[in-house]
Amino acid sequence: MSPTLPPWRPLLKAACQREGRSVSARWLQLATVSADGKPRVRTLVCRGWADADQLDLFSDGRSSKINDLHHQPAAELCWLFPKARQQYRLRGTMRLITTHDDPQACQAAWEGLTATGRAVWGWPTPEQPLNPAAEFPRELESTTPLPGHFVVLRMHVLGVERLNLGTHPHQRWRWVAETGWREEPLNP
Repeated sequence: MSPTLPPWRPLLKAACQREGRSVSARWLQLATVSADGKPRVRTLVCRGWADADQLDLFSDGRSSKINDLHHQPAAELCWLFPKARQQYRLRGTMRLITTHDDPQACQAAWEGLTATGRAVWGWPTPEQPLNPAAEFPRELESTTPLPGHFVVLRMHVLGVERLNLGTHPHQRWRWVAETGWREEPLNP
Protein backbone atom coordinates (compact mmCIF):
# COMPACT_ATOMS: atom_id res chain seq x y z
CA MET A 1 0.00 0.00 0.00
CA SER A 2 1.19 3.51 -0.77
CA PRO A 3 2.58 5.21 2.35
CA THR A 4 0.57 8.40 1.96
CA LEU A 5 -3.19 8.21 2.32
CA PRO A 6 -5.35 10.71 0.44
CA PRO A 7 -6.87 13.24 2.90
CA TRP A 8 -10.36 11.81 2.48
CA ARG A 9 -9.35 8.29 3.64
CA PRO A 10 -9.05 9.09 7.38
CA LEU A 11 -12.39 10.90 7.21
CA LEU A 12 -14.05 7.91 5.55
CA LYS A 13 -12.46 5.56 8.10
CA ALA A 14 -13.76 7.69 10.99
CA ALA A 15 -17.27 7.67 9.52
CA CYS A 16 -17.10 3.89 9.13
CA GLN A 17 -15.86 3.44 12.71
CA ARG A 18 -18.71 5.58 14.01
CA GLU A 19 -21.12 2.96 12.66
CA GLY A 20 -19.73 0.49 15.21
CA ARG A 21 -20.22 -3.20 14.53
CA SER A 22 -23.15 -2.70 12.17
CA VAL A 23 -22.71 -4.98 9.15
CA SER A 24 -24.38 -2.34 7.00
CA ALA A 25 -21.36 -0.05 7.58
CA ARG A 26 -19.57 -2.07 4.87
CA TRP A 27 -22.46 -1.93 2.36
CA LEU A 28 -22.17 0.46 -0.53
CA GLN A 29 -23.97 0.97 -3.80
CA LEU A 30 -22.25 0.43 -7.14
CA ALA A 31 -23.58 2.37 -10.12
CA THR A 32 -22.72 1.10 -13.60
CA VAL A 33 -23.93 1.63 -17.15
CA SER A 34 -25.09 -1.38 -19.17
CA ALA A 35 -24.24 -1.97 -22.84
CA ASP A 36 -27.68 -0.61 -23.81
CA GLY A 37 -26.89 2.66 -21.97
CA LYS A 38 -29.19 2.02 -19.02
CA PRO A 39 -28.05 2.80 -15.45
CA ARG A 40 -27.79 -0.06 -12.96
CA VAL A 41 -27.29 0.09 -9.18
CA ARG A 42 -26.61 -2.73 -6.75
CA THR A 43 -25.41 -3.11 -3.17
CA LEU A 44 -22.03 -4.73 -2.53
CA VAL A 45 -19.76 -5.20 0.47
CA CYS A 46 -16.52 -3.27 0.87
CA ARG A 47 -13.80 -5.89 1.24
CA GLY A 48 -10.93 -3.55 2.02
CA TRP A 49 -8.24 -1.42 0.46
CA ALA A 50 -5.62 -2.79 -1.93
CA ASP A 51 -3.80 0.56 -1.96
CA ALA A 52 -4.34 4.10 -0.71
CA ASP A 53 -6.77 4.81 -3.56
CA GLN A 54 -7.86 1.29 -4.59
CA LEU A 55 -10.93 -0.30 -3.03
CA ASP A 56 -11.82 -4.00 -3.38
CA LEU A 57 -15.26 -5.53 -3.82
CA PHE A 58 -16.08 -9.13 -4.80
CA SER A 59 -18.60 -10.32 -7.36
CA ASP A 60 -19.92 -13.35 -9.17
CA GLY A 61 -18.48 -13.33 -12.68
CA ARG A 62 -21.80 -14.61 -14.02
CA SER A 63 -23.69 -11.47 -12.92
CA SER A 64 -24.65 -8.68 -15.32
CA LYS A 65 -22.49 -6.13 -13.49
CA ILE A 66 -19.45 -7.87 -14.96
CA ASN A 67 -20.74 -7.27 -18.50
CA ASP A 68 -21.54 -3.68 -17.56
CA LEU A 69 -17.98 -3.13 -16.33
CA HIS A 70 -16.47 -4.77 -19.41
CA HIS A 71 -18.56 -2.36 -21.50
CA GLN A 72 -17.82 0.68 -19.34
CA PRO A 73 -15.23 0.38 -16.55
CA ALA A 74 -16.05 3.84 -15.17
CA ALA A 75 -18.25 3.48 -12.10
CA GLU A 76 -19.38 5.28 -8.98
CA LEU A 77 -19.82 4.01 -5.44
CA CYS A 78 -22.16 5.62 -2.93
CA TRP A 79 -21.45 4.83 0.71
CA LEU A 80 -23.90 6.08 3.36
CA PHE A 81 -23.01 6.16 7.05
CA PRO A 82 -26.29 6.85 8.93
CA LYS A 83 -24.84 7.28 12.44
CA ALA A 84 -22.09 9.58 11.19
CA ARG A 85 -24.70 11.30 8.96
CA GLN A 86 -22.25 11.30 6.07
CA GLN A 87 -22.34 10.15 2.47
CA TYR A 88 -19.29 9.43 0.32
CA ARG A 89 -19.33 9.17 -3.47
CA LEU A 90 -16.27 7.54 -4.97
CA ARG A 91 -15.73 7.77 -8.73
CA GLY A 92 -13.17 5.82 -10.64
CA THR A 93 -12.39 2.97 -12.96
CA MET A 94 -13.00 -0.65 -12.11
CA ARG A 95 -10.48 -3.37 -12.86
CA LEU A 96 -11.79 -6.94 -12.96
CA ILE A 97 -9.38 -9.44 -11.43
CA THR A 98 -10.43 -12.96 -12.37
CA THR A 99 -9.13 -16.38 -11.43
CA HIS A 100 -7.47 -16.47 -14.87
CA ASP A 101 -5.80 -13.05 -14.47
CA ASP A 102 -4.43 -13.45 -10.95
CA PRO A 103 -5.30 -16.79 -9.34
CA GLN A 104 -3.18 -16.05 -6.26
CA ALA A 105 -4.98 -12.77 -5.50
CA CYS A 106 -8.36 -14.42 -5.99
CA GLN A 107 -7.38 -17.40 -3.84
CA ALA A 108 -6.22 -15.11 -1.02
CA ALA A 109 -9.48 -13.14 -1.23
CA TRP A 110 -11.50 -16.39 -1.27
CA GLU A 111 -9.73 -17.73 1.80
CA GLY A 112 -10.29 -14.42 3.60
CA LEU A 113 -14.07 -14.79 3.36
CA THR A 114 -16.15 -16.44 6.05
CA ALA A 115 -17.90 -19.72 5.26
CA THR A 116 -21.20 -17.85 4.92
CA GLY A 117 -19.54 -15.17 2.78
CA ARG A 118 -18.27 -17.83 0.36
CA ALA A 119 -21.69 -19.49 0.13
CA VAL A 120 -23.14 -17.17 -2.52
CA TRP A 121 -20.57 -18.44 -5.05
CA GLY A 122 -22.11 -21.89 -4.62
CA TRP A 123 -25.55 -20.66 -5.61
CA PRO A 124 -27.04 -21.03 -9.10
CA THR A 125 -26.29 -18.42 -11.78
CA PRO A 126 -27.57 -14.96 -10.74
CA GLU A 127 -30.54 -13.45 -12.58
CA GLN A 128 -31.64 -16.77 -14.11
CA PRO A 129 -35.14 -18.16 -13.56
CA LEU A 130 -35.48 -19.75 -10.14
CA ASN A 131 -35.41 -23.52 -10.03
CA PRO A 132 -37.28 -24.53 -6.84
CA ALA A 133 -35.13 -27.68 -6.62
CA ALA A 134 -31.84 -25.74 -6.79
CA GLU A 135 -29.54 -25.80 -3.78
CA PHE A 136 -28.46 -22.62 -2.05
CA PRO A 137 -25.77 -23.59 0.47
CA ARG A 138 -25.53 -21.54 3.65
CA GLU A 139 -21.79 -22.11 3.96
CA LEU A 140 -18.79 -23.12 1.86
CA GLU A 141 -15.71 -24.17 3.79
CA SER A 142 -12.26 -22.74 3.05
CA THR A 143 -11.35 -26.11 1.53
CA THR A 144 -13.95 -25.56 -1.21
CA PRO A 145 -12.06 -24.97 -4.46
CA LEU A 146 -11.98 -21.39 -5.72
CA PRO A 147 -14.85 -21.04 -8.22
CA GLY A 148 -13.89 -19.83 -11.69
CA HIS A 149 -16.64 -17.18 -11.46
CA PHE A 150 -15.13 -15.47 -8.39
CA VAL A 151 -14.06 -11.92 -9.37
CA VAL A 152 -12.34 -9.16 -7.43
CA LEU A 153 -13.57 -5.71 -8.48
CA ARG A 154 -10.82 -3.22 -7.78
CA MET A 155 -11.82 0.42 -8.07
CA HIS A 156 -9.04 2.91 -8.70
CA VAL A 157 -10.58 5.97 -7.05
CA LEU A 158 -10.12 9.15 -9.08
CA GLY A 159 -12.57 11.45 -7.30
CA VAL A 160 -14.39 11.61 -3.97
CA GLU A 161 -17.23 13.74 -2.65
CA ARG A 162 -18.18 13.85 1.02
CA LEU A 163 -21.55 15.17 2.12
CA ASN A 164 -22.01 15.90 5.83
CA LEU A 165 -25.73 15.62 6.54
CA GLY A 166 -25.37 16.44 10.25
CA THR A 167 -25.05 20.21 9.90
CA HIS A 168 -27.24 23.04 8.69
CA PRO A 169 -26.64 23.75 6.00
CA HIS A 170 -25.16 20.44 4.91
CA GLN A 171 -21.47 20.58 4.08
CA ARG A 172 -19.89 19.15 0.94
CA TRP A 173 -16.29 18.67 -0.18
CA ARG A 174 -14.58 17.23 -3.24
CA TRP A 175 -11.13 15.69 -3.78
CA VAL A 176 -9.79 14.79 -7.24
CA ALA A 177 -6.66 12.71 -7.89
CA GLU A 178 -5.46 14.90 -10.75
CA THR A 179 -5.26 17.91 -8.39
CA GLY A 180 -3.22 15.95 -5.84
CA TRP A 181 -6.34 15.37 -3.73
CA ARG A 182 -6.68 19.09 -2.97
CA GLU A 183 -9.80 19.64 -0.86
CA GLU A 184 -12.47 21.81 -2.46
CA PRO A 185 -15.54 22.94 -0.49
CA LEU A 186 -18.78 22.87 -2.53
CA ASN A 187 -22.35 24.00 -2.10
CA PRO A 188 -24.37 21.12 -0.69
